[in-house]
Amino acid sequence: MSTPCAEMDDMTDSVTFLHSSDLQIGMTRWFLSAEAQARFDDDRIRSIERMGEVAVAHGCRFIVVAGDVFEHNSLHQQTTGRALDALRALPVPVYLLPGNHDPLTADSIFYRMEDIDTVTVLKDTDVREILPGVELVGAPLLSKTATTDLVRAALEPLEPTDNIRIAVGHGQAEAHTTDARADLIDLSYVESRLADGTIDYLALGDTHSAEPVGATGRVWFSGAPETTDFHDLDPTRVGGEVNSGNVLVVTASKGHAEVEQVPVGKWVFEALNRELTSDEDIEEFLTTLRAYPDKSRTVIKYGLQGTITLEQNRRLEEGLASLEDIFASLKPRERTTDLVLEPGDEELANLDVTGYAAEALRELVDAVTEGPASEVDRDALNLMFRLSREN
Repeated sequence: MSTPCAEMDDMTDSVTFLHSSDLQIGMTRWFLSAEAQARFDDDRIRSIERMGEVAVAHGCRFIVVAGDVFEHNSLHQQTTGRALDALRALPVPVYLLPGNHDPLTADSIFYRMEDIDTVTVLKDTDVREILPGVELVGAPLLSKTATTDLVRAALEPLEPTDNIRIAVGHGQAEAHTTDARADLIDLSYVESRLADGTIDYLALGDTHSAEPVGATGRVWFSGAPETTDFHDLDPTRVGGEVNSGNVLVVTASKGHAEVEQVPVGKWVFEALNRELTSDEDIEEFLTTLRAYPDKSRTVIKYGLQGTITLEQNRRLEEGLASLEDIFASLKPRERTTDLVLEPGDEELANLDVTGYAAEALRELVDAVTEGPASEVDRDALNLMFRLSREN
């Protein structure tokens, strides 16, 4: 648990601050309607306000945002203006690092912050003493793609210090990926500089899930304060955002750091997978969807497998249709959906269909039962089934 920092007369022997990254203000999601996207946009900007609230509640002296404050450098004027106003209103100083989405290029939004006294952009690798005995050093991106390890380049000229020194970087670490890229952060080198007292904590951005890197407990990705991608709830599948929607409250002292994850996100993105073979399976799936508390900020994609009857499919479709407009997004996951319709003999016998319609129905039944059936065939069969039942 983090605690407010303790101050000495001339020097600070510990300091509490808030670490975040990847706000990506202005991000759009193709699966959101215009109405849901507007809510998503608003909540991403309001995450700045929530960071300020957490900072005050935990006695943080400042905030660092480790890259990707903005989705890109060409945002709508209204979005930019609201974001700058939210930053201006923060109750503690904030230090922003340009990342790969918002590098410090000629058109950078960061140049519009020079008149905000409480906002400092980490434009270079200069060491800044931001409090007595507390230093900050950044490794900013000056273009969308780095060609070298920027964190190492920032740390190499530095000597060990008795001050508490926080480094801020953006990118992937060697121990966190198998990619062979020139810009990967050399984690073993970072850990050597943690060991010799050159730095005491490395605040990282880029990965949207909060997690520590390495074994020191002093290198962390903060994750995004608002969820941006799906958490796959199927345990057989690995990947996605498993721990986004947090900020980190860090209490650092010389050679030590304690990190607390504080939830601030409002949005839920989840991928569901279900095997449907019975009435109970269908009801369990629909009950799961109905149980989500804030559906207006919940995005679900679902994959369904199994074999069901026409009547069961009708109930499934009606249940989904009743929920689609309530969720921010509720859509099938086409690549993991393989739901087979198998009409029962009693179902077909009870249909009030004769003549040409009966022949067409039989052809559709053969198509979906002998497979593989097209989505058009399945939809046509479902439509005929519903119409015949209504008559």
